[in-house]
Amino acid sequence: MDIIALAFQVYSFAIIIYILMSWLPGLQESKFGEILSKIVEPYLSIFRKIIPPIGMIDISPIIALLALNFIQIGLYRVLSYIL
Repeated sequence: MDIIALAFQVYSFAIIIYILMSWLPGLQESKFGEILSKIVEPYLSIFRKIIPPIGMIDISPIIALLALNFIQIGLYRVLSYIL
């Protein structure tokens, strides 16, 4: 279970870093930004299709992080019944 928690935490941090990188010009175009984009963008794109930006503010990453947290909790509950 600790490995699963670590994986969710690392992915959450990757999303947060990716969001912060979007505020600084040129960082997402760096090699690290491109790698992070390939990891994070497929998950975020699901929420961006559903939740449009409000003016200049994109709240879909916040919803994506909340959903990731709910997925983690649900997975723990399922695994606790199995194990």
